[in-house]
Amino acid sequence: MASKLSLRAILKPVSALALSLLAAHSVCAADWVVSSNDGKYQRVQGTDTYPDNAKPDTLTVLDASVFPPKVNQTVEVENGIQGPPQAAAISPDGTLALVAAPTRYDHAAKQLQMDTFLQVVDLSAKPATVSKIELGSHPQAVAFDRSGKWGVVTCVDGGVRPLRIDGNKVTVLDTISIGSKRLAGASFTHDGQHVLVALRDEQGVAVLNLADGKWVDSGDRLSTGVAPYTIDVSSDGHWAVVSNVGLAGLANYKGRLLGDEDSVTLIDVSKTPFRAVQHLNVPSVPEGVAISPDGKWIVAQSIDGSNLLPNNPGVRAHGRVTLFALRNGKAEKVNDVADGNSSQGVVFSADSKHVIVQFNVEHQLGLYSIENGKLVDSKKRIELSGGPSSLRSAPR
Repeated sequence: MASKLSLRAILKPVSALALSLLAAHSVCAADWVVSSNDGKYQRVQGTDTYPDNAKPDTLTVLDASVFPPKVNQTVEVENGIQGPPQAAAISPDGTLALVAAPTRYDHAAKQLQMDTFLQVVDLSAKPATVSKIELGSHPQAVAFDRSGKWGVVTCVDGGVRPLRIDGNKVTVLDTISIGSKRLAGASFTHDGQHVLVALRDEQGVAVLNLADGKWVDSGDRLSTGVAPYTIDVSSDGHWAVVSNVGLAGLANYKGRLLGDEDSVTLIDVSKTPFRAVQHLNVPSVPEGVAISPDGKWIVAQSIDGSNLLPNNPGVRAHGRVTLFALRNGKAEKVNDVADGNSSQGVVFSADSKHVIVQFNVEHQLGLYSIENGKLVDSKKRIELSGGPSSLRSAPR
């Protein structure tokens, strides 16, 4: 009996230590976020410029499990600000990234060149390696699902390319034509059985289904505002949000734009068929929108006239980040806070307590927090080598 008691006495603290270490590992697990940065482009008082001797485009990998987030590594890629700020994505385990929207600037011809390949970044290699997959069309948004086995890329030809992920190998399966014009943002639903795709020029959101191991167009279309752009989903499996950038997001639109209000659409994805249930007013050109993993908060990052020429009546010095609370199946505005000039993407941290915003002109990431039920600017910034243009977290 004495020997058994001694064994229990030994095992009890060992078991407690094992559980403690397991809990610590869970708490300290990395929260991967990637920011792609356009080094060749600079907006100056509402005008697009491409300075000589520009820095390369880059992909910055961050760990947002701590605040402020820590930069893990930076990799040279090709990327551009033109298109939705969801042109970069990172796998759930943080070993693989996808980068779309590759652009180059021809200084001799004074023309922006848009390439047609997807970049696969192996972050497990030291240093990271970048390979290219030809798509035949300029890619826009990329996304991983929560399993890390599927990916998707949208293109300007109206086609979606489903991707099969096997370790660091990425295979383009086929092309699903859901339109004839430009597509924009895309996100997998939490259960991995559907993909929501923004029909930027033809309006609305298309729903793809996984059927017998193959991705197909369900034929369902969801109502949005004008020029749906970025899409995010909550980790509780209930909600999706879509930013609608309005007339500024349409191709070759003629006429002066004055910084009018635009919208964000709330979609119920808890059961099929999905339904758009609410449209929220936000300042002009909401480039990025994010819903907190716990499904309690929505943030919209709006340019709000900061991209306009100095003589435009709608011009403003900076954009706005707007916080909404989800209560009883409806979103209610809480407050908004100033952000950067011509800002782009926005994401939540995994714990739903912090928000990262891309300040394009300032070449910074702005860091915000939800404190006492409101959004506040922490005044902390992360400096980048180029203008941040796309921002995504690992699927949660």
